Order: sequence, then structure tokens, then C-alpha cells
Amino acid sequence: MSEPTKERPKVPEGSSRFLKTRQMAPNEKGYVGYETIWEPFHKVAEYTTPKQP
Repeated sequence: MSEPTKERPKVPEGSSRFLKTRQMAPNEKGYVGYETIWEPFHKVAEYTTPKQP
């Protein structure tokens, strides 16, 4: 039988409502990490000063 490969398979990009994950490239030890990108939960409105009476 053949030897199993040491390479990890490429994982597709995952996404949910506020989070995206991407697989990073393996480092010199072979560790494969995942990058997480958070989307903001709320929108920030621009502040305008109220009119003076």
C-alpha cells in the first residue's frame, strides 16, 4: 500500500452571518491554521450636532 500524504487537503472558505474563515498556508512544521475575519455587528451612524434653539 502507498504511504498517506502529509499534506492537508484544501478547505473551502467558510462564511456565516458575521464570520468568515480561510485556511492559511502551512508553516515549516506543517501546522495549518485558519484565519477568521469578523464583520461588525452593528452600523455606526455619523454624529451630527443638534440645532441650536
